[in-house]
Amino acid sequence: MKRLVKILSLLIVLAVLTAQQVGAADIKPKEIPLSGKVLETMDGGGYTYVNLQNGSEKVWVAIPLTKVKVGQQLSLMPGFEMKNFTSKGLNRKFDRVIFSGGLADAEKIEMSPSAIKAVHQGVPGAQQDAAKAAPAPPRAVAPAPLAKNQKVTKAKGPNAYTIAEIYAKSKKLEKKPVVVRGRVARVAQKIMKKNWIHLVDGTGSKAQKTDDLVITSKNLPKEGDVVTVSGILYNNLDFGSGYRYNVLIQDATLKK
Repeated sequence: MKRLVKILSLLIVLAVLTAQQVGAADIKPKEIPLSGKVLETMDGGGYTYVNLQNGSEKVWVAIPLTKVKVGQQLSLMPGFEMKNFTSKGLNRKFDRVIFSGGLADAEKIEMSPSAIKAVHQGVPGAQQDAAKAAPAPPRAVAPAPLAKNQKVTKAKGPNAYTIAEIYAKSKKLEKKPVVVRGRVARVAQKIMKKNWIHLVDGTGSKAQKTDDLVITSKNLPKEGDVVTVSGILYNNLDFGSGYRYNVLIQDATLKK
């Protein structure tokens, strides 16, 4: 999670600094301290938006997707302000949003003054070079096919679904716990301190790309293992740079 926060923090800061285009060569964008009680929260477009009682004022803060509850006390990394920001994921315009890398106890990525100045002034190539330096989540790839007619027995329990059922009911299952059993087709290890697992169970449609389910977990299975996965389902997660997942189970636990 910490590496994910670091990478998204960098991309967020770069995007905010470029978008603002203040144009003053010797001005470093001001970091805004963020700490207080959560008054309201919502998720959209791969981010969590938090209405925070930050000292004497209420501010909207955007952070990488994080489980947050109303009434919770948060201490976040200092953020950068953007005015008149429209969130396409929420279809909502904010008069003011503070973009933060996330929880303060996560590792913070430091940008040198020269790097901030370069992006702040819109130096050609600065944003692209910084983005290339940060590894991105794995793209969805075609799963290794199961043997003909080979299916994995469906998990048991009230939250159990096949992969085909998860895709079919994904909107109703948004942010809800799900259990799915399948065979590990591929594993991308330790990307942003998570393992990215492709699961297949013999259901779904290859043509419609509903036969392969992507899961993130700290557990590390082997390709070919049959596992039962438990986690929270999210829809339409966009990590930027074209890395978008229509359906993703995050921070799951795996059992053989």
